[in-house]
Amino acid sequence: MKAELVEQAALVVKDTPILINMVSKRVKQLTSGRAPLVERRAGMREADIALMEIIQGKIKAQFLTEV
Repeated sequence: MKAELVEQAALVVKDTPILINMVSKRVKQLTSGRAPLVERRAGMREADIALMEIIQGKIKAQFLTEV
């Protein structure tokens, strides 16, 4: 995981545990065959792709609220 991508994603998702969970779940999806939502560049691993998707706003945290 590239440190500069982590820093940029942390500006988008301020809550560190939520960011970690988002990246973790997306990495599982990518390794199970889901297509990336951003262009895959040479040397990018699944975690880097997940971070880029967060930075570019392709995936967002969704919170359930009680009614």
